[in-house]
Amino acid sequence: MVEAQNDFIQERETIIIKGNVAAAYAAKSSRVQVISAYPITPQTTVVEKLSEFADKGEMPGTQYIKMESEHSVFAAVIGASKAGTRTFTATSGQGIFYAHEMIHWAAGARLPIVVAIASRAPAPPWNIWADFTDVLSQRDTGWMSSFCASHQEIYDEILMSYKVCEDYDILLPKFVAYGGFILSHTSKPVIIEDQDRVDEFLPPLPGEEGWPHIWMDPKRPMMFGNLIMPSGFYYEFRMKIQEAFIRAKEKIKEVAVEFEKKFGRNYGNGLIQEYHMNDAKAGVVIYGDLALQMEQAIDDLREEGYKVGMVKLRHFRPFPVEDIIESVKKVNVIGVIDRATAFGSQTGGPVSCEVKSALHGTEVKTKILPIINGLGGREVSLEQQKNQLKFLIKLEETGELPKDIIHGTFWDGLLEVE
Repeated sequence: MVEAQNDFIQERETIIIKGNVAAAYAAKSSRVQVISAYPITPQTTVVEKLSEFADKGEMPGTQYIKMESEHSVFAAVIGASKAGTRTFTATSGQGIFYAHEMIHWAAGARLPIVVAIASRAPAPPWNIWADFTDVLSQRDTGWMSSFCASHQEIYDEILMSYKVCEDYDILLPKFVAYGGFILSHTSKPVIIEDQDRVDEFLPPLPGEEGWPHIWMDPKRPMMFGNLIMPSGFYYEFRMKIQEAFIRAKEKIKEVAVEFEKKFGRNYGNGLIQEYHMNDAKAGVVIYGDLALQMEQAIDDLREEGYKVGMVKLRHFRPFPVEDIIESVKKVNVIGVIDRATAFGSQTGGPVSCEVKSALHGTEVKTKILPIINGLGGREVSLEQQKNQLKFLIKLEETGELPKDIIHGTFWDGLLEVE
């Protein structure tokens, strides 16, 4: 068992760092006890920075384990978490896919592991730039998942994630995703909080007895992942994971409120964050770094008299069904903007499918326009986003759809190819 050390010190300061470094500082501030590491672009500098912290003695007592693959990386944090430790790692794209088997094992064992994802596009063709298909493809694994729009949000969301994941009514793993290179390798000011204040905010590290539901103790023998026959409790285990996801919605909201009281930074209700939606005629649901740029697009168009707004989706799992319904019904038209694909689905984008599903069977009459843009890291300019908003206003006023509609989805920014 790894014990907390009293000389594990971090004083509050604002530093200019890359998004990956913000993730590393968050893990350090969270006093993670076990880190497993394998390099994959664009997350590599997360684990490199953590190795630097460990090598310099800035994380006393933390075990840093170098592994030979992403599959092994997840196997290592699973074993460490089962032993009753706070664990962390980071990965991207193909690394998530390689670890897919272990990702299911972590969720099935209800382990509160937190993983940073510097999201990148799936291959082939080979692409290492921002695209959230990697993390969204893990939708049904039993992991919670959230998106970050800024460097500060990366740091803050990892802190909040440990408080949610380790709650005894939740006990679920979580991905914290942000755009590869767009956030992972650019530099912005980030407030790194005082260690004592972070310690007050987070739950205490697990003790020698481990987590309340799983442990490694010769005096209390337990089997892990043993075979369960159809007449056993497999069905019920899955049902309990679903119940934990439903409870997690309120816990995420509670933690967001507590975080703002403690550190002064607001992230809406934790699940979503609205921007100028109350008087809008048209709006968008958007996530990740493009949500930050969309705020500027909305500000610019409002100066021109357009009543537009935005819902920043912060959590994909658990999906904020009730909050999305309440937000979307405020406008006549909503664009749901995906930087990811869901091939063969009703819209082509995973989040737009979720929004349509959430509204199905309700009395909400809002017209939905699924939009896909920025795949594979393709640039999405401010002007492009302003045009998306204008398309939505035109749709609200005239019913006219933009060009490049393919099976009901607006693929914005396509190149002219045969």
